[in-house]
Amino acid sequence: MTSAEAPVSSAVAPPPLPPQPRPPQAWKFIGTSLWGLVVFAAMFAGQLSVLAYFVITDDAPFSFDEVAEQAESGLTVALSVVTGLPAVLLALWIAVRLSGVPFADYLALRRASWRHLLLGIAAMVVLVTGWEGISNAVGHESSPAFMVDVAKSARAGGALWLLVISFCVVAPVSEELLARGFLYRGWSESFLRPIGAIVLSSLVWTAMHLQYDWFFFGQIFSIGLLFGYLRYLSGSIWPTVILHGFNNLAATLQTLWLAGSP
Repeated sequence: MTSAEAPVSSAVAPPPLPPQPRPPQAWKFIGTSLWGLVVFAAMFAGQLSVLAYFVITDDAPFSFDEVAEQAESGLTVALSVVTGLPAVLLALWIAVRLSGVPFADYLALRRASWRHLLLGIAAMVVLVTGWEGISNAVGHESSPAFMVDVAKSARAGGALWLLVISFCVVAPVSEELLARGFLYRGWSESFLRPIGAIVLSSLVWTAMHLQYDWFFFGQIFSIGLLFGYLRYLSGSIWPTVILHGFNNLAATLQTLWLAGSP
């Protein structure tokens, strides 16, 4: 009798696993910077569309003086701020969706404690009071002349209510979603870490206010640092949105007072 041959192994290699999807993660430095430019361009395009509409529909012959006049109109400024918000939301939605991270989580749209909000309010009062004291000491205007002219124009055109809403509600939401929401999130998870993200996002936010002079640049940058730290401390952008709105409301009321009574 011949001995039985050893059985030949019939084991088959398992099929390769399908490629796993990339785990959701925030855009890093380069991605955040490029998408930040896209979001800013969308905001600018949304705002510019209002100016273009008023210039095109104006019966007066086209001139650069007419464009400048329309750009300083209270109604134009207010509507441009309002139309910028949908453009910002759309661009942010695309950028965040491509990252795979939930929209609310990416932009820190989460609840914050009252302690952080009250801390921010107290710090904001001290900071703004300090800048007001410096302004009085050096003889600098408390409100930019540009904003005084815009307030007068809005009041004369019956658009004062829209100007207040755009400055105190719409602008804070748009700017905080970009600066302390999107830019901070991506840059803080890059080599910049939170401190670098706070400083750089504050610089970008300051650069978005080119209509002001160097004195107001310093004020805006310092407020941006406070907002950035509050964003880091609370893990939410809602305290910065609220403080941004309060600060703009106080500045708007001051501007209206300087603009004089109707």
